[in-house]
Amino acid sequence: MTRAALLLLPLALSACRLEMAQQRKLDTYVPSAIWPDGSAARPLPVGVVARGDLARDAAAAEPPVATPALLARGRERFDIYCAPCHGPAGDGDGMIPRRGFPHPPSYHTARLRAAPAPYIFDVITKGYGVMYGYAARVDPADRWAIIAYIRALQLSRQVAVAAVPDARERLP
Repeated sequence: MTRAALLLLPLALSACRLEMAQQRKLDTYVPSAIWPDGSAARPLPVGVVARGDLARDAAAAEPPVATPALLARGRERFDIYCAPCHGPAGDGDGMIPRRGFPHPPSYHTARLRAAPAPYIFDVITKGYGVMYGYAARVDPADRWAIIAYIRALQLSRQVAVAAVPDARERLP
């Protein structure tokens, strides 16, 4: 008796599962007589916030303090997401433009050196021109890390060798 019950148990459970998978439901964009407005799509309650949005907004609100760890993370993310188009030094000469796509601007132009960090954050998030947005691909903390690394690239072009005594001693 128990052996037969054990053999029938998976069959009974699969029948329940099948019924749940085939339940009646309203499709989002079809008319419905259930609601007074005639739509199956229901408006969100007042004050509802999607899970994770508050934390994401807080991370996007203010740039973190630049640290060696942040710059290392920024370089890693830059090499993955930005260098294919912008090039490893940020000159706009990456492999994608070399293959025929439009060249992005160099990060070393006066306009982008003067651009505030939130502007660059917004461009990474939403895109600009032919560049698509990276909001779904790059977390806000990584966007700030990329911006810190871009600023380091920009500063590296503005420093004279005389201002870096250790490097001057190692030059031939």
